[in-house]
Amino acid sequence: QVQLVESGGGLVQAGGSLRLSCAASGRTVSSFTMGWFRQAPGMEREFVAAIIRSSSFTYYTEYTDSVKGRFTISRDNAKNTGYLQMNSLKPEDTAVYYCAADLSWGAPSRLVSTYEYWGQGTQVTVSS
Repeated sequence: QVQLVESGGGLVQAGGSLRLSCAASGRTVSSFTMGWFRQAPGMEREFVAAIIRSSSFTYYTEYTDSVKGRFTISRDNAKNTGYLQMNSLKPEDTAVYYCAADLSWGAPSRLVSTYEYWGQGTQVTVSS
């Protein structure tokens, strides 16, 4: 079992920054793939970024094209927390953001169905 709690959302003007946190319990963040997804009203949940655990216990990151160069995913093993640093925010980034945990190996990191555990979400609103 993994419990995930997001925080750090809020209202920000276009061009501003926010850092989302995802506090994990039940497992260490280094033991699973952590993904960030977002869901805007009336839209499907979509992949944003992931830190992916490979079979050799090395890690790599992936980002959806629309956030590359603006968002950075990271984690702090000592705090057992993952982060999504979001810079140069745009109104189209407005959504509820979710972190998720995948305890398996090799599953596609961009698919919602890959992840077994989800946080409750945190609202990010970017005003123009």
